[in-house]
Amino acid sequence: GNPAKPLFRSSERFEEMAKEKGVEITEIMWLLGEHDVFCIAEAENDQTVTALLLQAGSLGFLTTSTSRAFTRNEMEDIVKQMN
Repeated sequence: GNPAKPLFRSSERFEEMAKEKGVEITEIMWLLGEHDVFCIAEAENDQTVTALLLQAGSLGFLTTSTSRAFTRNEMEDIVKQMN
């Protein structure tokens, strides 16, 4: 069989799980190097994304490294709070 099928099945299952939790996966990219996959997700809050990652991790098909990104407007609001 095609060795890539399990790879795509895992990402499809992850996207289904995300949708069930109200998380929008805007991009999934496969990487060369230290990490295998890069995913951009949007959710109402960080806790929702964390719950999704914990659930997916408990099923054994991924481990995660999470970074929180900020838009320019969000970063400007954060900087304003410094004063």
